[in-house]
Amino acid sequence: MKDNQLIYGIRAVIEAINANQPINKIFLQKGLKGDLFKELETTIRKMGISSSYVPVEKLNRLTRNNHQGAVAQISPVQFQDFETVVEEVMSTQKAPFFLLLDQVSDVRNFGAIIRTAECCGVHCIIVPKNGAAPITDDTVKTSAGAVFNVPICKVDHLKDAIFYLQSSGIEVTAATEKAEGEIYSVDFSKPTAIIMGSEEKGISPSILSIVDHMAKLPLFGTIGSLNVSVACGVFLYEVVRQRSI
Repeated sequence: MKDNQLIYGIRAVIEAINANQPINKIFLQKGLKGDLFKELETTIRKMGISSSYVPVEKLNRLTRNNHQGAVAQISPVQFQDFETVVEEVMSTQKAPFFLLLDQVSDVRNFGAIIRTAECCGVHCIIVPKNGAAPITDDTVKTSAGAVFNVPICKVDHLKDAIFYLQSSGIEVTAATEKAEGEIYSVDFSKPTAIIMGSEEKGISPSILSIVDHMAKLPLFGTIGSLNVSVACGVFLYEVVRQRSI
């Protein structure tokens, strides 16, 4: 991780948050005390920023500078406001196309998904504030720069985002091996949102309970699932195929 992607020092991190810097995650020194540190903790909770408490050795590895117990990882892209993007897409596109990622945590998978999404004409990618892969140099590299071409929105809760999309006339399809029907039975010519799940757990049951459709890919080998970025590519290109007919 390059130092130009980091902000370090308690006061500097507080100021970065207040200035709406696109922060991926904040690392805090475990066991640290003090009024200024408490102010930082309160600010992090208030803004809903992803954070974790780590040993001081972890912070020392991140930066050799005087971090004072706080290091913020800055995203190379600015996240966009979810509702604003949805309203713009709905008003300007005949066939809106959204992609939601439920806890996809690997930065290279994330980058590969962004690259495919851009090639398929996805209008917006939506991720949760907590648990999602950060956008790093590896993400940018794997996406071949596509990360700068597709609006990416962070939301507090994916369920709320799904309800908002549904109320806007978007049909939401979950890509899951738990589905009874296959991908080819879903009509993607309508305004569409696809949800892809995490590498290990897939899509959470609470999200599966509220989607409009569930669909799976046919598998003929002995392996039970595809890599999430590969599976995402198949789903996105099925949308493209149906809309090209």
